Order: sequence, then C-alpha cells, then structure tokens
Amino acid sequence: MTYPKQDTAPGTGPTMNGETHMSEGTAPAAGEAASVADEAARERLLYLRGSIDNLDAALVHLLAERFKCTQQVGELKARHSLPPADPAREAAQIERLRRLAEDAKLDPAFAEKFLNFIIGEVVRHHRAIADRTHEEATAEAAGPAAG
Repeated sequence: MTYPKQDTAPGTGPTMNGETHMSEGTAPAAGEAASVADEAARERLLYLRGSIDNLDAALVHLLAERFKCTQQVGELKARHSLPPADPAREAAQIERLRRLAEDAKLDPAFAEKFLNFIIGEVVRHHRAIADRTHEEATAEAAGPAAG
C-alpha cells in the first residue's frame, strides 16, 4: 500500500485531503496552530504506516522464499536419512544473526528470538517431511496391496 505524496510543505497550501492550510507569512490563531500541527502529525503517521506496511509485505515474501528453500533442504535430508535438526548449524546461524543485528542497531536478543522461532518451524517441517518420506518408503517396500 502506498500513500499519496503531498505536493506542498505542511502549512503552506493544499493538503492530501484537499483542505487548504494557511499561506506563508500568515500567523495562525492559537487553536489553528494546534490543528496545523495535528494535521502534519497525521500526515506523517500515514506516511510511516505506509512504509511499515510495505516492509511487512517484504518480510512475508522473504519468509516465503526462505521456507521454499528450507522445504527443499528438508526433502534432501529425508531422502538421505539425515536428522531434521542440525544444532551446530543452528548455533552458528544464531551467532551470525546476532552479529548482523548488532551491526544494524537491532536488539540481538530480539533477533535471536526471531530466528529461534523460524528454526523451530523449519525443524517441525523437516520432521513432518521425514515422517512422510519414511511412510512412503515403507509402503513401497511392502509392495502393492493384495486385492
């Protein structure tokens, strides 16, 4: 979702909703000044929320791509009887993400919690894939059902 861009600076002309602010050089009445400030704050809030909405959409798409990759990893692990979890890899990823978070001025504890949640979901999916693969292999080994 994108929001319309304001063509003029707050307080100097038409706003996004068509209202007209005072022109430059005109002193606002006391109540009018608060109204102008409130309108500018509302416009900034709409702009920031639009940015947040766009970032949320990007995060969802990035997570979808990540899970497509981890799905393939899970299938590969299942075909080769590898364990669904890899604690050494997970620990290395958590440490790597903590460093990235620090560099980005993001709380490393938050980043770790976020990655732990994702890892938990990935391992859960890998276990389900392994169970399904094992069931399919067992059914193939048993041969066709007698009928």
